[in-house]
Amino acid sequence: MLRISRALVDRIVAHARADHPDEACGVIAGPAGSDRPERFIPMINAARSPTFYEFDSTEWFKVWNEMEDRDEEPVVIYHSHTATEAYPSRTDVSLASVPEAHYVLVSTADPEHVPLRSYRILDGEITEEEVEIVEEGAESRKAEVEEG
Repeated sequence: MLRISRALVDRIVAHARADHPDEACGVIAGPAGSDRPERFIPMINAARSPTFYEFDSTEWFKVWNEMEDRDEEPVVIYHSHTATEAYPSRTDVSLASVPEAHYVLVSTADPEHVPLRSYRILDGEITEEEVEIVEEGAESRKAEVEEG
């Protein structure tokens, strides 16, 4: 299951809407081994295409090095589909190279309703997973209750 804050979901959707009609893409980093998406990193779609996304290799290298320096990893790798549902294409599956990542897709086919779905992609197999959207402050309140 992917547990993600409302603020991060809103940022993914805003990025997808801003880049429409091209696909948007990016990463949400989190502390290594935590499975907690925390740091939103929008990236440039080097393909500048409505049907395909490609991380700019120079930007990806820079982001990857920055994550290593901060002891982070890509918890979420996201992109948008502009005319189809939020489900991984064959190309998406072939590009899925981080087995621990949650692959999040949004569809901007209907700009009023932008669904968000999350998948695990391992060895070409797609498994949809539940997404729990946590409202701001809910996580910290839960932590206080558990600690107190």
